[in-house]
Amino acid sequence: MRTKSIEQSIADTDEPEYKLNKTLTALDLTVFGVGVIIGAGIFTLTGRAASTLAGPAIVLSFVISAVACGLAALCYAEFASTVPVSGSAYTFSYASLGEIIAWIIGWDLLLELMLGASVVAQGWSTYAVVFLGNIGIPWPENLGPGGTVDVLAMLLVAVLATLVTIGIKESMRVNMVLVGVKLFVVLFVVFAGIGFINPANYTPFIPPSAPTSSDAAWYLQPLVQAVLGWEPSAYGIGGIFAGAALVFFAYIGFDVVATTAEEAKNPQRDLPIGIIASLVICTVLYAAVSLVITGMVKYDQIDSSAALATAFTKLGHPGYATLISAGAVAGLTTVVLTLMIGASRVVFAMSRDHLLPAPLSKVHPRFQTPYVITIIIGVIVMLVAGLTPIGKLEEMVNIGTLTAFILVSIGVIVLRKSRPDLPRAFKVPFVPVLPILSAAICFWLTLNLSIETWFRFVIWMAIGFAVYFLYGYKRSRLATGETLKQMSQNYDLEK
Repeated sequence: MRTKSIEQSIADTDEPEYKLNKTLTALDLTVFGVGVIIGAGIFTLTGRAASTLAGPAIVLSFVISAVACGLAALCYAEFASTVPVSGSAYTFSYASLGEIIAWIIGWDLLLELMLGASVVAQGWSTYAVVFLGNIGIPWPENLGPGGTVDVLAMLLVAVLATLVTIGIKESMRVNMVLVGVKLFVVLFVVFAGIGFINPANYTPFIPPSAPTSSDAAWYLQPLVQAVLGWEPSAYGIGGIFAGAALVFFAYIGFDVVATTAEEAKNPQRDLPIGIIASLVICTVLYAAVSLVITGMVKYDQIDSSAALATAFTKLGHPGYATLISAGAVAGLTTVVLTLMIGASRVVFAMSRDHLLPAPLSKVHPRFQTPYVITIIIGVIVMLVAGLTPIGKLEEMVNIGTLTAFILVSIGVIVLRKSRPDLPRAFKVPFVPVLPILSAAICFWLTLNLSIETWFRFVIWMAIGFAVYFLYGYKRSRLATGETLKQMSQNYDLEK
């Protein structure tokens, strides 16, 4: 439960060999957040959640998830403006809750960011094949999604890993262009789709609860249903909450903004703006798209794999589908890019604290980026995306993210009590009520995830504890008392 002082965390950012470029503005951070949030949620999850769980009430699922994320975002904004250091929730919890909690959150963030990048890279590959087919370029089935090797997904990750290694500002320029394309397509869907809405498709807005298939495996039902003995069902009020737990994947990303804290020009002002503004923009767009899609197509007839594109195809506008596929390709590119940046910054912070091998946090002398870990993460994500049938593992991303949100919310309360003297550029209102509410809602959403997801999560955490107690517990800088300067000198002598 040893904690790392805020002052030491900030001092570490000034060590020359571990120093990152401070180049990001509030606009960069907002675009960064929008770039990673808008992606899988609009292009893939909307249709699946509406058709199988919530019906037209999927818009309420998005609102519930947005409330949970909004409360957590306020907690993130306070931490990010108080501790402007790479690592996001990992760094925040190290300063408030202790090393073991920080490790848990860091391990959860790796699950969120690396697995999320792999999942989205496969989704990108699916839309890329559709887009190439629409413009007359066939792609070999065995080298695409569902084939022996997903070459497209691997190529995407390789290119983006190279871009992230070259520099954060260069990555942001590419991100800004692609976010512009993506926003255009999303707004096109909303305004073009309004003309095809049939009000009858909104009835019933909340479909009556119906039992799920009796042959469905017991481990696929939400944990809360199994614990309380509820009959497995979809739709109704329970379906709305189950839908919220699923579409929560659509919102992951605003927390990734906090991982770039060390690279912001004015983190105390710009980080809260970037976190909150990106979340508000995306919530409005998600609600609009979900209303349009469920109005265009009856909820039980929505194609759960590519809802936006097939909705216009069914209505006789295949050209619109091609445009949407192009937007999805651009949109999902930015998601993979920002998730990989976030993953590299989390590992950068953990290795700088010696919870992971210290050489991983070395910064490139020219590009000023943590190039060693960026390359390693790129290779791992590339192999997982190209060779693994990931399937429904986005729920694994959700449970890792929600756990981090719960601990960050608690951390705000703890740090207010332990360090009331710290200057806070942004403060969460109504402490401790609001952070407690944030933690409670996030915990409720985790209970609506499947038993299978919880089982996998327990295994992942067991691996994480093994790594910590076998390596990080005795080697961390708080355990050895070693400073960054001493670590750097020792490393140079060993070389």
